[in-house]
Amino acid sequence: MRPSKPKLRHGAGASLFWDLLTFERLMTNQVIHLIYWAGLGVIALIAFGFIGTAVGVALREELLMGILLAASVLVGGFLVVAALVLLWRSFCELYVALFRLSDDLHAIRQATDAEHSVRPPPAPQG
Repeated sequence: MRPSKPKLRHGAGASLFWDLLTFERLMTNQVIHLIYWAGLGVIALIAFGFIGTAVGVALREELLMGILLAASVLVGGFLVVAALVLLWRSFCELYVALFRLSDDLHAIRQATDAEHSVRPPPAPQG
């Protein structure tokens, strides 16, 4: 019988590269964090858009009417942004929960398979 080949992993970078190539470890948690922060960045840009719209409305209209319209646009915009942040957070948490559920089911399956391989087969009844 041939001796097994040694694994050629050297350092943290090689280990990470090997994990990416072989799916030994899933990278979903790190990817979801990046997607979460990118989504918050887009939502922040939307918030700045609402602020710019409110300032533009305030400058274009007459004094009192412009201030009232700008205030309503600003309040409505921040309510929309707050709802977007909550929805984005819950969406990302849903994905994290699904991936953790998948990990838990995988662990349960491995434990069950290990238990069945250790248990001797039942004796034939006759």
